[in-house]
Amino acid sequence: MIVNPIKRRPTRKIRVGSVYVGGDAPISIQSMTNTETCDVDATVAQIQRCVDVGADIMRVSVPSMEAAAAFGEIRKRVTVPLVADIHFDYKIALAVADYGADCLRINPGNIGSEAKIREVVAAARHNDISMRIGVNAGSLEKDIQKKYGEPTGEALLESAMRHIDILDRLDFHEFKVSVKASNVFLTMDAYRLLSAQIDNPMHLGVTEAGIYRTGSVKSAIALGGLLMEGIGDTMRISLAAEPEEEIKIGFDILKSLGLRSNGINFIACPSCSRQEFNVIKVMQSLEERLEDIRTPMDVSVIGCKVNGPGEAKEADIGIVGAAPRSLVYRNGEKSHLIDTNQLVDEIESMVRQRVVELEEAKSKEIIRTSFSE
Repeated sequence: MIVNPIKRRPTRKIRVGSVYVGGDAPISIQSMTNTETCDVDATVAQIQRCVDVGADIMRVSVPSMEAAAAFGEIRKRVTVPLVADIHFDYKIALAVADYGADCLRINPGNIGSEAKIREVVAAARHNDISMRIGVNAGSLEKDIQKKYGEPTGEALLESAMRHIDILDRLDFHEFKVSVKASNVFLTMDAYRLLSAQIDNPMHLGVTEAGIYRTGSVKSAIALGGLLMEGIGDTMRISLAAEPEEEIKIGFDILKSLGLRSNGINFIACPSCSRQEFNVIKVMQSLEERLEDIRTPMDVSVIGCKVNGPGEAKEADIGIVGAAPRSLVYRNGEKSHLIDTNQLVDEIESMVRQRVVELEEAKSKEIIRTSFSE
């Protein structure tokens, strides 16, 4: 078995509601609503769809006092931690802090005078909530733009440190930082530079990454590279797509690196003329049917007997394609044959039964451990 070689960068642990970020906490996945915040029903429904696919944290834009009031109603109707996205008007930050925000996403430098920033920090302290400093290459301060001429890793670092210094002067340390760009190399450079300067947790992301396919690829390259270097404590995949898709891609990246387990890890062949069934069609159906599964599990679906047995032996459930019946492996051992025309139904049934078995074993272990203690 290959041991995961990733050693995460030591960072301060902060809290976003019930979710810890940094330190030894799991790398959390988050997204942002794209509904009109004042449409409370639509926003709550979208948040719930994201929670259903595993979201740890959700961010909501709060551009006005009306939106702040709506945020308060949304807070009452969801259980997931909520980050309030604030720009410029410090009074909105004060309002959402009282309305139940779990984190304030701000840039201290664009809030205004230090007196206003002090009020925001005081509100955060009073309500025991954290902050995120969010620096983007597309909205750097004018003097930094003039100094560097174009966005660079050093420019993003200087902007971030300017905001960090403000919070440090106010003796407020419960914050995480992001330095995002739409360019893969710029993003990676900025995070590497910043990670050498501070011990606060890092919020990873490639901003404005693009549409679903290209944005997923760019994010996987940039965030995957940083995560392999141990950089990153929470992340958002910024796609021109529905936010629940961002959650799915985020978990796919973490699962591929062995950093989080969330639901099924499918091993499936790309298919060729050797396949004994339509692998692509079967996998599409399985992904749709089993999207609700959160229990970690490896499921191998291979269309022929060339690579099928080897992959099946390493999975919780493995299928070796053949006609008219395919061979099933369970926990690395040959189990039984199933009708190849009924693969989807049979695999779904086996997976759901395996979930029951794993959850029962987990419960027994918890009981056994509690008695031994």
